[in-house]
Amino acid sequence: MKPTLILIAASIAIATADENKKHLGVGAKPEAGAEVIMDGSRKMLDEKWTYWKGPRFSSSLPIKWKIVDDPIDDGTAVQTDDPAAKGGKYGTADIVTKKEYRDFRLHIEFLIPNKGGNSGVYLQNRYEIQVLDGDKTKHGMGAVINETESPYHAYNGLGKWNAYDIVFRAAQFKDGKLSEKAKVSMYFNGKKVHTNITINQVWGGKNSGLDGGNDGGKGITDVPGGLKLQCEGHDVRYRNAWVKELDLKDGNTDF
Repeated sequence: MKPTLILIAASIAIATADENKKHLGVGAKPEAGAEVIMDGSRKMLDEKWTYWKGPRFSSSLPIKWKIVDDPIDDGTAVQTDDPAAKGGKYGTADIVTKKEYRDFRLHIEFLIPNKGGNSGVYLQNRYEIQVLDGDKTKHGMGAVINETESPYHAYNGLGKWNAYDIVFRAAQFKDGKLSEKAKVSMYFNGKKVHTNITINQVWGGKNSGLDGGNDGGKGITDVPGGLKLQCEGHDVRYRNAWVKELDLKDGNTDF
């Protein structure tokens, strides 16, 4: 390649990397074509979210999660505070987007005020990216739950905002049968922590999400699912969530 072309290619690569950084980490702005799905307001919560009415659902609309002042910045946030989930009863009051997705790019921010605070971000209402203070195991903070180690080193800690940036590709099917498992890549607070991780199953049983009760969580079905946030009776706050639909034909989820 000629020196001029090399310089042009290098300049394009740098510009692309700089643009990507604008959309990563706490406070990241939505990419072009993305839809904001949570801005901390009651209006957007009620417009774009509802309860997941799974086997253990025991709350009722309107959504009982609270809108609270942002403890750090101006504005408000959504708090996972629903009486139905008291005692850690996940599946009783989880919320899910009304819109369902296959492949997508997701940004979402969370804050845990108290030790041991527990929630979870569910991709397609199936695959959990754990939100759990104090746990550094495969069941811990930032893990593709039970599939990867926790990237706990990237966690900002209690009382601070954290951000997950995720690219997800849904499971693929051929002639009605599973041909490729779901894959995910993720940045945690601007640090790359997962690259093209294959997700083998839904964990947590029938109360955890779609297909959790099918063949021990391995019976994935060919239907899209919403983005779900888990309520386990803990105080966890969410804000600044946006999603962009993708079509990842080649199976590569790397940013």
